[in-house]
Amino acid sequence: MFRRTKSEPVTTTATVSREAGKGRPTPSRKEAEAAARERAKAGRDKKSAAKLTREQRSKQNAKTREGLRSGDERYLPARDQGKVKRFVRDFIDSRLCMAEFLLPLLIVVMVSQSFAPSFANGLWSATILLVALDTILLVWRLKRELKRRFPDESHKGTTSYALLRSLQLRFLRLPKSKVKLGQKLPERY
Repeated sequence: MFRRTKSEPVTTTATVSREAGKGRPTPSRKEAEAAARERAKAGRDKKSAAKLTREQRSKQNAKTREGLRSGDERYLPARDQGKVKRFVRDFIDSRLCMAEFLLPLLIVVMVSQSFAPSFANGLWSATILLVALDTILLVWRLKRELKRRFPDESHKGTTSYALLRSLQLRFLRLPKSKVKLGQKLPERY
């Protein structure tokens, strides 16, 4: 009653897998070991290639840092490029800004707060007043010079660029200063 008839084909998974196969002979032990050695060599080549890439990147970064220090236009970030920004850097570097003394004076204020609070409060007030007045004067002179020297150029972002540069200590500024303190700036940039 529940028997199969002889006309129906019998298919099992063993029959299917025998028919499909993997399409290539199984490699001998010697061939498999040789292939494993080749893969291991390729891994070492990846390591040496990565080391070479790191060394090249390190050399390129050193070259970029040196170019940034020297002020070479090719290595400067976009915010520092252009003749207007170069003039702003030289304008700030040629004058003595009170803002660059802000950090050292704040340290003095913090230290003196513990043993001479009235002196510290007076020094703090004087520092803030001098920095504010000097900054207003700096911005006014800078805008006047930019309008005079670069009437057709965009002055967008120059004020904030000048203020950020004037806040930095002179020896920490990048790109490094190309003019000396008090030096007269050239007319052409």
